[in-house]
Amino acid sequence: MFKYFNASRIVPSRLLLSVIALSVLLFTSGCGLFGAKRKIQVPQLLTPLSEASKDRLIQEINRLSTVKSIYGKVDIQFEDTSFASSGVADQYRLVDGTITLQRPGKIYLVIQFTFVDIAQMASDGEQFRVAVLKGNEKYKRFVKGTNSAIYPKLEAEAVPGAKSDNQKGEKETVSALSNLRPQHLTDAFMIRPIEANSSFVYAQSEFFQEEPDNRRQAKKGTRIMRGYYLLEEFSQPNAGDARLLRRFWLDRVGGIRLARVQTYDDRGRLVTDVSYYNEKTLGSSTTALLPSRVEITRPQDQYKLSISYQNSASVELNREFGPKAFVLENKWQLPEVDLDAQNKKVTANQ
Repeated sequence: MFKYFNASRIVPSRLLLSVIALSVLLFTSGCGLFGAKRKIQVPQLLTPLSEASKDRLIQEINRLSTVKSIYGKVDIQFEDTSFASSGVADQYRLVDGTITLQRPGKIYLVIQFTFVDIAQMASDGEQFRVAVLKGNEKYKRFVKGTNSAIYPKLEAEAVPGAKSDNQKGEKETVSALSNLRPQHLTDAFMIRPIEANSSFVYAQSEFFQEEPDNRRQAKKGTRIMRGYYLLEEFSQPNAGDARLLRRFWLDRVGGIRLARVQTYDDRGRLVTDVSYYNEKTLGSSTTALLPSRVEITRPQDQYKLSISYQNSASVELNREFGPKAFVLENKWQLPEVDLDAQNKKVTANQ
């Protein structure tokens, strides 16, 4: 008698055979998912990684905030990042400087090359002054403005007949110096502390970043993985709303060390990115363990500044300076550029 053909019995059998065959291939074939493995080079994770609470991170940040004033000789390296988006940046020669800083927000900086003043700049915490003393008389200027204001980038006027590379380089240097703002250095060196009863909200997290290996014994081109704690500072202007103000990066390798501080504007854009390197004991009579090199990057202003102390033992800490120490007068009778007046004129025209 003819038997009824049941396809439902055959399909599961074929499916089972297919699964078995595929499994055999995967486990036996060298090209399969579970086949022979090969070793690849990956960045080494630096250890040991220190554990810390939020209170410990705040303590480390505030440790760097205890210094009231700093005076010392420094090396300054300026880099114009205007063309960084195309992979090109202008790096200027290393120059000497004398820096004086005092809380809250006061600074006087003298920049020299071969003992000749290139520029001087100062801020009393509210107003700033920049005197550009280098090069052709056409380029020299005395710039003044308000710390809290935002200004368009200043460009040096071209000198008629200036065609040589030296003359063009001089113009670019003047533009770079004219756009330096002394208060940016104050904020980087004199970190604002985290108050115990602050209305700000702080959130802690961990982060791992791949970086070049800058240890002395490292081979050229080697990269490592470094662990950080991130401590983020938020304000709450409205209920249900929050705004990121500062992000602190604390290195966890072999201890807890403040390595980086990023600040943001009210639109969430990165305004300042400061990195701290090579902690040393600064000072002679009064001493403190502080970074000996500070790198300041201003993405919106398109420049990067690296400042290192020339001699850590000769740095003076916590010396009291009078108000006159941070006043820069136009004693050279330079042409003055009043940025506030320019802003008012533009606003009136609009």
